[in-house]
Amino acid sequence: MRKMNVKDIAEESWLSPKGKFGGASKEISVALGRKPSSMDLKERHPFDVEICRIPPGKIHSPYHSHSAQWEFYHVISGAGQVRHQEGTTSIEVGDAFLFEPDQPHQLINNGSTDLVLYVVADNPIGESAYYPDTKKWLVRSPERRVIRPNGAEELDYYDGEE
Repeated sequence: MRKMNVKDIAEESWLSPKGKFGGASKEISVALGRKPSSMDLKERHPFDVEICRIPPGKIHSPYHSHSAQWEFYHVISGAGQVRHQEGTTSIEVGDAFLFEPDQPHQLINNGSTDLVLYVVADNPIGESAYYPDTKKWLVRSPERRVIRPNGAEELDYYDGEE
């Protein structure tokens, strides 16, 4: 059995260059021994679990969809919105929701307190992501690169998003 306590996991935070996107996470699966870059499924684990914290006024990430990844969310505290292909939906404590591959989504904290969620993802090998607002792709194989469909240049992750 592998065991850890969330209080013992360091929180890793991020902020985009202009401050529109930001948040922090505690990588539970990594603390339990998950090796995200391993090709060995016993080291990689069949799913990834994290606690994600989005501060008031921040957006978790640019609007995107995954080519093969499923993502499950459960709101622990706070409130906010989820942008999805049908519009936006308010979320609050206790709400759980799921995005399957090719369903674009974005988490927004439009509240006055931190929005905190459990996130469970299957992180399949060879996964890529598409950003409908800026028509770019995040390609993770063979190395992580952000590109536009014409492939003319490699881009910064936040290019055109802020």
